[in-house]
Formats: sequence, C-alpha cells, structure tokens
Amino acid sequence: MGKIRKSVIAGSWYPGDSSVLRDDITRYIQNVPHRELEGDVTALIVPHAGYVYSGQVAAYAYELLMGKRYDSVILVGPSHRVAFGGVSIYSEGGYETPLGVVPVDENLAGRIKSYGSIIVDFPAAHAQEHSLEIQLPFLQVVLGDFSFVPLVMGDQSAETCLALADAVFQAAKDRRVLIVASSDLSHFHGYKEARALDGIVIQHIQDNDVKGLLESLAFDKTEACGGGPIAVAMLTSQKMGARRSLLLKYANSGDVTGDKSSVVGYASAVYYR
Repeated sequence: MGKIRKSVIAGSWYPGDSSVLRDDITRYIQNVPHRELEGDVTALIVPHAGYVYSGQVAAYAYELLMGKRYDSVILVGPSHRVAFGGVSIYSEGGYETPLGVVPVDENLAGRIKSYGSIIVDFPAAHAQEHSLEIQLPFLQVVLGDFSFVPLVMGDQSAETCLALADAVFQAAKDRRVLIVASSDLSHFHGYKEARALDGIVIQHIQDNDVKGLLESLAFDKTEACGGGPIAVAMLTSQKMGARRSLLLKYANSGDVTGDKSSVVGYASAVYYR
C-alpha cells in the first residue's frame, strides 16, 4: 500500500484506544431505534464534530448501514485549515485510524480525477483535516472492510458542486457506491437562532432541493460548513435515481452540554432509491 495518512484527531476528537473507540461507536448505534428503509441507501449526510458532541447524531445515519456492502465509499468534506481552489483527492494509499487502515480505492479515484478538471492532488488539504477522518471509525464498525475515495472541497461554489457530482457519477455509475457528506450546520449562535437557521438547511434536504440550498447558502440565509459536500451528495444521488430523502436526527451542542448561549448544529439525513 502507498502513502498512509496517520490519524491526527485520535485521542482528542474521538478515543485513541481501539477497544474504547469501538465500544463507544457500538453504544451510539445501539441507542438508535432500528429503522428499515424501503430502498437502497445512496448517500448519507453526517456531522463532523467530536464524538461527545455529534457522535450520537451521526449514529442515526450509520445505523442504516449495518449489514450492507458497497463496492466503495466516496467521502466528501470541507477544508477547514487550508485554502485552495477546486477539490483535493487523496488518490493512493490509505487513511489510518485506531481501528486500522482504510485503503483508498485507487482505481475509482483515478476515474474520478479523469472526469473532473477541478480535482487535483493537494496533500496539504488532507494532512490536518478532520472532516473526513472523523467518519472513518463509524464506517469501519458498520461496514467492516471497505475502500474509499477521500475528497476535500476547497471551493464550495455551485459550479464546483455540479462539476464534482458529475465526475463522481460518471466514474461510479456502474458500481454500488455510497456517498458520505460530512457537514456541521450553523456555528456559534444562540439556541433559538441556530434552530431557525438549521431548519432552512434541513428543509432543503428534506425537499431534495439542491438549487434552494445553494441559493440560501450563497445569500447567507443559512449556514453549513459542509454545504458543498451536502449539495454534492444530493446531486449525485439524484443522478443515481434516488428521489427520497429523510431527516434522521437533528440536535445541536446545546442539547449535549446544556450551554445554549452559543451552539453548533448537527444533522443526519439519508438519500435512497
């Protein structure tokens, strides 16, 4: 295997001990009422804060994957630490967590790159980014062995979202893939204001309204730090024939800590066909 990206958040954002980590994730999932969907899951929207804040919300999405198999997972998140244009792909090697190394699907990564001129190899975008890594232990627990394609969006414009969704679809349309969009919602508003802002994003998700979501974000009517990844998941799911969406869980940090003066919003949602 090629270059392995070592964990940069184990022991802080989630437990660094493998048995504690697996037990925590298992407990989060066991706390979720089991739900059977009449259809195939094509995409998930999940939060990416530390597990003590958003792990239980994320579990509502990941519980749906228990017992399922995919040819590959395409994981899309925003860049928090490095500014750059387009989308950075980690096209070889793997990501390491305390639960082991998740290999990159190098063949699929190469195909995605070939379909999108906006997609570049920019390793710095991945080096310290938490939005992708934080999803991997959940996926390791619910899927077991799998391969994935890591994508970090430096630019979340509508044009980039459309181009990335098209590249992913063209590269993966003959495979059984899962799209995972990593995104928190509004940041550092009071509890009531946060719920109102987050409600706008959630309504667009439920309505499968990508255009409305992108416009609301562009005109600052709402917030989502991974609004681009959410739009890419929605657009790709639509291309794959998924027409049904479901909000699984919403909460914010005030629901966890009790401090409602300045909160961060979290949601889990699913697209299926």
